[in-house]
Amino acid sequence: MSGASRPLIAVLDYGIGNLRSAEKALQHVGADARLTADPTLVGRADAVVLPGVGAFGACMDAFRAAGLEQATRDAVASGRPFLGICVGMQMLFSRSEEDPDAVGLGIIPGTVRWIPPGVKRPQMQWNRLQVRTPDDPIFAGLTGGDTWMYFVHSLHGVPDDASVVAATTEYGTALNVVFRSSNVVATQFHPEKSAHDGLRLLENFTRIASGVRV
Repeated sequence: MSGASRPLIAVLDYGIGNLRSAEKALQHVGADARLTADPTLVGRADAVVLPGVGAFGACMDAFRAAGLEQATRDAVASGRPFLGICVGMQMLFSRSEEDPDAVGLGIIPGTVRWIPPGVKRPQMQWNRLQVRTPDDPIFAGLTGGDTWMYFVHSLHGVPDDASVVAATTEYGTALNVVFRSSNVVATQFHPEKSAHDGLRLLENFTRIASGVRV
């Protein structure tokens, strides 16, 4: 383990999307964040982040081609803090309507489904979180009812176990946008692009990774 004051956070690099933006945001809030495809580094990190931008199937293909699946499963099984962001969140699910033949990680059993018709897809805007689990340390300082995050998405996660939904947002209907399953947190929005509130969530994650009470 690295020093508690500046935890080592592995940001998984599988070559798709602007993965470095998550790394830089975590560095900004005090983490020793490193973009990496090295399973050894992932194995010794205090926490792991799986970002993602693009199509579910293409991201799963690139992720597996990078040889990161076993290291990811080991990190989750170890109990270390794990954060999935945007398509990285979706990859934690079992499957996606976007690419029905692609197989997700199944760490959060369930299906990523299209946002219901009647609103513009993708949603590309700031939207307010409705936190369901205010005592979760990932939401420290973010439970006052006025927390805004930035979204770019056409799908949302529908878990088999509804109790893992930690926050929703309204966009035509209630969409599930934050999930908590044991040591795993996953967000549909981009905290690294969400100004003060997003940086606060990443700071909370960093503090959790360092073992500091949030």
